Amino acid sequence: MAAGRGVLHGLCVVEIGTRIGAAVCGSLLAQLGATVVAVESTSSLPVSKAHHREQLVAGKLSFAPNVADPADRQLTADILACADVIIASSDTDRVDLQSLVSHRSDQIVCDVTAFGQGGPLAGRPCLDAEIQALTGMADTTGLPDEPPVATALPLVEHLAGMHAAGAVVAAVRSRRLNGTGQPIDIALHDCAFAAMSSFLTRLLHAGEAADIRRLGNRHALSAPWNVYRAQDGWLLICTGSDVQWRRLCALMGRPELATDDRFATSVDRVKRVAMVDAEVQSWVGGRSVAECVDALASASIPSGPIAPIERFPREANLDYRRMICRVADPDRSNGVIFVPGSPLAMNRTPGLSPTRLPRQGEDRAAVEDLVQKKKNECGRSPSMARERTSTMPLSGVRVIEIGHYTTAPVAARFLASIGAEVIKVEPPDGEASRAWPPIDRGQSVFYTVNNSDKRAVTLDLNTESGCRSLRRLLQSADVLIENLKPGTLARRGFAPADLERLNPRLVYCAISGFGANSLYPGRPAFDTVVQAMSGLMDLIRSGGSPVKTGISTADVMGAAIAVLSVLAALEWRDATGVGQSVDLSMQDIVAWATQTAWNGKADSAAGWQAVACRDGYALEFEPDASRTGARDITRCAFVEERERCGARVVPVLSPAEMMAAEQTRARRLYLTVSDERGEWPALATTLRLLGTPSVVARPGPALGCDNAAILGPLSSSDVSGKSTAPSPAADCRPAAST
Repeated sequence: MAAGRGVLHGLCVVEIGTRIGAAVCGSLLAQLGATVVAVESTSSLPVSKAHHREQLVAGKLSFAPNVADPADRQLTADILACADVIIASSDTDRVDLQSLVSHRSDQIVCDVTAFGQGGPLAGRPCLDAEIQALTGMADTTGLPDEPPVATALPLVEHLAGMHAAGAVVAAVRSRRLNGTGQPIDIALHDCAFAAMSSFLTRLLHAGEAADIRRLGNRHALSAPWNVYRAQDGWLLICTGSDVQWRRLCALMGRPELATDDRFATSVDRVKRVAMVDAEVQSWVGGRSVAECVDALASASIPSGPIAPIERFPREANLDYRRMICRVADPDRSNGVIFVPGSPLAMNRTPGLSPTRLPRQGEDRAAVEDLVQKKKNECGRSPSMARERTSTMPLSGVRVIEIGHYTTAPVAARFLASIGAEVIKVEPPDGEASRAWPPIDRGQSVFYTVNNSDKRAVTLDLNTESGCRSLRRLLQSADVLIENLKPGTLARRGFAPADLERLNPRLVYCAISGFGANSLYPGRPAFDTVVQAMSGLMDLIRSGGSPVKTGISTADVMGAAIAVLSVLAALEWRDATGVGQSVDLSMQDIVAWATQTAWNGKADSAAGWQAVACRDGYALEFEPDASRTGARDITRCAFVEERERCGARVVPVLSPAEMMAAEQTRARRLYLTVSDERGEWPALATTLRLLGTPSVVARPGPALGCDNAAILGPLSSSDVSGKSTAPSPAADCRPAAST
């Protein structure tokens, strides 16, 4: 495989679906080197990629068939028959998938829909904002005393497209292993549900009794943690510990606050959060954003400006990492359009940034040539193996995870669900999230859910013996994934170059707030800071203030792109024998997801309004301007009344209501798994490969429970090969497919 051609060079993808999520999937596959044919139509649906054509067609071939022209109908049939991958959206396009595909056994068909192919809402073509309302996302976004907010970006479409791209690459790998393609079922509802994991863990533990409220930019367990107004803009400050609070007090010239009993601990400060915020606002308000950021950075206090989107996100690190690209657009007065570069920062096969924006339908001749080329290839290629197998995509792949909190642990959990053996390496006292409430049998429910189907070992990487054990473990590994502060592993002898010498076949995926190659090396970054500095928070307002999304958008999108990157890098490794390192920046990823708001584009969700009802809120598209509210009737009655008038309206469900919804239960989005300690809650994964279904079988492991089985043999085994530890499947209970 030649360098520079992309991991998926030679793969033909036909993106026939009109959903934004289908286009996002196609864009990511194009960045990996696939030839993507975007079949364009004049769809006027609000979910249509046509509303954001410039961003979502860049880097692809444009084919706009005339359905009345027999030649165009034939060419459409031909390119679909030749495609390795078809990306559809059967709910919005009202098509029968069986009528699209050629019935070749090696084709991969990925259907991106609102609710998937099962459950009572299957086939209903909901919009992104409606999904936000129906999954608790809107209910958890906004200031506490303001109405819920539907994010004015197709964020769920982007998240679904990211998961779809990962599923497609997993299916490509499965096709190579098993000799057959398969259908893929990606649902926006499933992806939004999974993104609510930080709220779901409380519900899985306490049920409807869990107290889940809108917090705006505040944190339930820490303060100060909020947005503050400086002289020239907005600034986010996040103190995650008592030590950081004491540093902040000294910085503000108020050291007496650090010893004040009213503010001594995080619990105390959360109880008096209004007083704390007032003190911080007083300090911030007398300074510029830059002055505050510089001072806070010098004190190692996480902070960041709310980066504005003015044609593109105005943030220096995005420029530095080449995430802002100019592409010629002859239809614009200035002749250029801004598009994001690729967030797939792999050192040997970096994601290919778009360099061309085709006019609608201008690539018809190129599509004809592609059809002929694929027909010739089919004539020369040997037939696929007659004996079909159902090996999981990552069967036999060993993943070492050094993850904390959300991003790396969730990514590794997804890899485990499609067959990888995941070994989680923790410090002797465990990773920090093991202690997060709620606690069940001495273990955090959050930890339990985010670390299902893993094995656990403890190593003290501050000692030479701990580092020596990790080196031996990595020699037996295929993947290392981590989300430590950049430089942490390098200081212990595990820089990318060190890892390459240790194991040339290793795929090393590092996830951080701003990237290892960054203007902000080593800067701590919480999800909220990344949302601020990517431009996302500039697009969301509640009570006149910029606000973060209720979900941890940077964390969940970072995990989805990490899964895609690892799968792609493994494909390259298997083709060439050479691994590579991946430097993922969550800022890059979230900025990429704001692309539909670049270049001054109006947003598709801007017409939504939350209407107060007697028992909560409803979300209405293009609401009746004469109505000031509906506090005299229930949400259900209001929705029925407005639907009779032809309005588009849905109830805003709380997280608890979403958990209890029939669609959630029908899709088995949460389940129960068992180990020797008993039964535990678990979450399904969004990677619904129907031929090789993902599996969730075991809860997050007890601390160090696999030390003897995994670390013991390292001292006596041949460290150049796989460990002699028993298979993780040897003692697990029957698996639950997801």
